[in-house]
Amino acid sequence: MAEPRCPFFGQCGGCSFQHVDYEQQVESKRRQLVNALEHEHIEVFTGDRYNYRNRMDMVFHPGGIGLRRKGSWQRIIDIDHCHIAGEKINTLIGEVRGFFSGVDFFHVKRTCGTYRYAVLRTPGDDSSVSIVLNSDSTKLLPAREHIAEFAQQTSAANVLVTYVPRKTDISISADYYVVKGTDELVSTILGRKFSFNAQGFFQNNDRMIEQMQTYVRSLLKKYDTAGGHLVDLYGGVGTFGIINGELFKQVSVIESFPQAVVSARRNIEVNGVDNVTAVELDAKRLKNAGLPGRLTFILDPPRSGMNPKTITELTRIAPELIVYVSCNVKQLAKDIKKFKDYRIASAALFDFFPHTPHSEAVVELVRDGETGGDETD
Repeated sequence: MAEPRCPFFGQCGGCSFQHVDYEQQVESKRRQLVNALEHEHIEVFTGDRYNYRNRMDMVFHPGGIGLRRKGSWQRIIDIDHCHIAGEKINTLIGEVRGFFSGVDFFHVKRTCGTYRYAVLRTPGDDSSVSIVLNSDSTKLLPAREHIAEFAQQTSAANVLVTYVPRKTDISISADYYVVKGTDELVSTILGRKFSFNAQGFFQNNDRMIEQMQTYVRSLLKKYDTAGGHLVDLYGGVGTFGIINGELFKQVSVIESFPQAVVSARRNIEVNGVDNVTAVELDAKRLKNAGLPGRLTFILDPPRSGMNPKTITELTRIAPELIVYVSCNVKQLAKDIKKFKDYRIASAALFDFFPHTPHSEAVVELVRDGETGGDETD
């Protein structure tokens, strides 16, 4: 057993395993992946145990902002410092709490009030605060004026106002405007610069992103990829495709979210990778992609996993190598069993989320009968 560092442990629902020795946490996650994949050898990668998160979605309440109480989602714990959040995030927590104390906060049960969430992001050297408002509130004008005052004082490089309908409980939306700075954040990974929309998805642990990218690149380098075609499916803003572009003749980043595709195309241009193309396409319509050449796939689907149509098309295409990146071990196990012509050549666990039950996994799949790649530099 371990002594929880956080004084809110047991009350806050944010991280539930601080009382468990970290080595035991990691072993439990490793064993879960072993059982899910029925594959004994799992390489394990870890990073900072605390102060690792670069994003926090905080809830407004009478005292400022906090996090939801464990087992009672409508009640808020008043949080002034989060031990799993990065120090820059904690600085922003203090700024938002101090400035917005006593505001017209949103009542979840009554679905009324104005201020809903403060989304704090600090990837790399960048930072943003998105104040999420109830779009149905009658007090939006004074709220916008108050946020404009905050934007002049905060250390955040970017400040946004985001609107969400009162009966929709989300913290991101396409309905927003920029008060200060821009709506694009920038993160540097292995020397490459990636911009992404402040309303979009991006991994929230900077150090582990680099470890995972380095590992995936090492898998690809075991194979003869020079004349091949890499498909970065569920490609987001293009990280896997761009970082590994030089290993292939051609790269296609396939993503269904239009905003992410715009960012991917910008990232391709900024990083000067002429052989990479970003395509807006739903993965379940993969058969419409018309992919030529000798194919390698990197799959990074959402927690819900892959659509059966996508798996069917991948089975038909029969790429030489599939690298499956997953944030949901149970769904990963279900999906991989459907790739009946493939076997697991290697698997790795990345502990992106210490003190929580969550982790990321990377699985190398090769067609049955093939021995896998040879190690090269």
